[in-house]
Amino acid sequence: MASAAAESGRELPAFAGSRDPSASRLAYGYGYGYGPGSLRELRAREFGRLAGTVYLDHAGATLFSQSQLESFTNDLLENTYGNPHSQNISSKLTYDTVEQVRYRYPLSWIEEVKSGRLHPVSTPGKWFVLLDAASYVSTSPLDLSAHQADFVPISFYKIFGFPTGLGALLVHNRAAPLLRKTYFGGGTASAYLAGEDFYIPRPSVAQRFEDGTISFLDVIALKHGFDTLERLTGGMENIKQHTFTLAQYTYVALSSLRYPNGAAVVRIYSDSEFSSPEVQGPIINFNVLDDKGNIIGYSQVDKMASLYNIHLRTGCFCNTGACQRHLGISNEMVRKNFQAGHVCGDNMDLIDGQPTGSVRISFGYMSTLDDVQAFLRFIIDTRLHSSGDWPVPQAHADTGEAGAPSAESQADVTPAVMGRHSLSPQEDALTGSGVWNNSSTTVNAVPVAPPVCDVARTQQIPSEKAAGVLQGALGPLVVTNLYLYPIKSCAAFEVTRWPVGNQGLLYDRSWMVVNHNGVCLSQKQEPRLCLIQPFIDLQQRIMVIKAKGMEPIEVPLEENSEQTQIRQSRVCADRVNTYDCGEKISSWLSTFFGRPCHLIKQSSNFQRNAKKKHGKDQLPGTMATLSLVNEAQYLLINTSSILELHQQLNTSDENGKQELFSVKDLSLRFRANIIINGKRAFEEEKWDEISIGSLHFQVVGPCHRCQMICIDQQTGQRNQHVFQKLSESRETKVNFGMYLMHTSLDLSSPCFLSVGSQVLPVLKENVEGHDLPASEKHQDVTS
Repeated sequence: MASAAAESGRELPAFAGSRDPSASRLAYGYGYGYGPGSLRELRAREFGRLAGTVYLDHAGATLFSQSQLESFTNDLLENTYGNPHSQNISSKLTYDTVEQVRYRYPLSWIEEVKSGRLHPVSTPGKWFVLLDAASYVSTSPLDLSAHQADFVPISFYKIFGFPTGLGALLVHNRAAPLLRKTYFGGGTASAYLAGEDFYIPRPSVAQRFEDGTISFLDVIALKHGFDTLERLTGGMENIKQHTFTLAQYTYVALSSLRYPNGAAVVRIYSDSEFSSPEVQGPIINFNVLDDKGNIIGYSQVDKMASLYNIHLRTGCFCNTGACQRHLGISNEMVRKNFQAGHVCGDNMDLIDGQPTGSVRISFGYMSTLDDVQAFLRFIIDTRLHSSGDWPVPQAHADTGEAGAPSAESQADVTPAVMGRHSLSPQEDALTGSGVWNNSSTTVNAVPVAPPVCDVARTQQIPSEKAAGVLQGALGPLVVTNLYLYPIKSCAAFEVTRWPVGNQGLLYDRSWMVVNHNGVCLSQKQEPRLCLIQPFIDLQQRIMVIKAKGMEPIEVPLEENSEQTQIRQSRVCADRVNTYDCGEKISSWLSTFFGRPCHLIKQSSNFQRNAKKKHGKDQLPGTMATLSLVNEAQYLLINTSSILELHQQLNTSDENGKQELFSVKDLSLRFRANIIINGKRAFEEEKWDEISIGSLHFQVVGPCHRCQMICIDQQTGQRNQHVFQKLSESRETKVNFGMYLMHTSLDLSSPCFLSVGSQVLPVLKENVEGHDLPASEKHQDVTS
């Protein structure tokens, strides 16, 4: 039989005979021969469930590998992903991760996705009711026999957290005939003709509207969600009672909080007094007030909550009508707020002293009394400053003491030493080196002489602006410290003199650390970034990176275009082209942080333009360029401003306790590039322009601070009192430091910034058109 089969040509040819022996072996797939990465091994390792099965429907639905599923599961277990419409840390991580995934896809798909939208049906003379129950059914049972709505949308991730993006529209049979389609997709038709207007829809309403393949794996996941919810809680009625009890307790406690002068601490927005779960769900909406009754912006409350590891939501919650009603916002005010730069989801929480949104907390079936009391302690500690004088109301049950979430602490860390690096006069302007001692974490300074364009030279200020220059009796203003931050959010590299590039100080924030999804890490998520100490050696063209317990590692200053692969990342909603610095540094960082990380650098041939034109001297059509900074090329702070905050922080409180902060510690927390010896605290906020030697800068606005200033840059530990004290002293926005941009920069000759250079500011009042756009008054800290 075998011989007959061979003679008839039915015997399979040898596989090796079908391959081109001259072809180079592939890293994956059917290359010439088999190796450790063979498909046979991959099949056994990743698709063991297919043993004994021949699956040949990959065009219908291909299969997920075991490592893919494990990677996704580990991602969820290791990260806290919040609602991307909120502003807290977990929500920011979700937003950044989603955006990172979205733009690896072609933008040309947008119009294709937009096709086939449903249109509203209008039937005069009759009304139908759509009951949006997405929030309600997350914690309460809904009896549709008693509440006979025509349409009821629900969202499953609000019920048991997974899968996200999957919901349902319940349609009453009497309303089903109203739903007519102008388009149909795969799976919705019983029969149709391509050449004639002939289409018979599926009899089931659900099938009729499920165009294309449904998310069948997510639908399968729903069963496990419902089963687990029932097993853990005993049903939705129990969840309703549990969550309302917590909300009622919190409502009573918040309502009772008063300042010493009797003023309320919060203003709650509600149509009920939380007397019954039948009329009130487990949600509390409020704004925090100062002792004069003024509203404290929700963005400031959100940042403080993050310091206590409390994740809440702020804004208008996609409910403009309720926001207008409870906050007294007219239609005209909505239009004016938009013209001032406010859009849904931003941090512009107060405009002309009036709130644009509020704060919201809500409870779920896993919420506990400890959660409630931690939140209440947060409000008390931040507004009343002494939880000892304002005890948290106790529940009837004996649950014991529950402390607020403790601040993050790190063991086995040492202060990050800030190296000082100087350039000798004989060195090339951009590629010379200082004296760098590899045996320690310090860099030796050497005497310097001014080059052609050294900023120690004084530039003449136009006579018409002379009256606005701050100088004379108080003595000259000078630069006292210079810092660059080669790796975004990592430790500072202190220098005495450094070359200036078209994006700011050379190599300032040229690199950043990203997680396994390519999302930038900051100290908000990973405080230990401040323990990574970069040092740049311009002569050897390397950056040496150090950290306690790790061997120093070198990274080239520039990419090798033949070996690097361009990848995209995001910085403050901007797409930037970067390249990966290699597996060696990736392994080093992953070992230090205990999770997969990569170091990426902004591509040298990529230009990231500033969003605004800064300065009247810029040529038409030219824009300032940025590195991986958040907002501007430079950040300047004033020593006098630091000293004032230092004095406030080191003043004993009413209980006799004292927090000791050094001036150096405070200055490092603000992560400035330029520190000056100002004579008056916060005088820098009145400047419109400054000259530092021959370089001229536009002051483009204040730096609106976030919770990163609470991280000790030498230990990585948090202390929320810095943000809290600054918030109290500044009263409104937590501003500290000013952003600077080059108005013009001539790099035809080498230019440097140097410690000791004279600083000549010009007051706002002496320059026309000094008012800043509202959008530039609400920027986050440069990390």
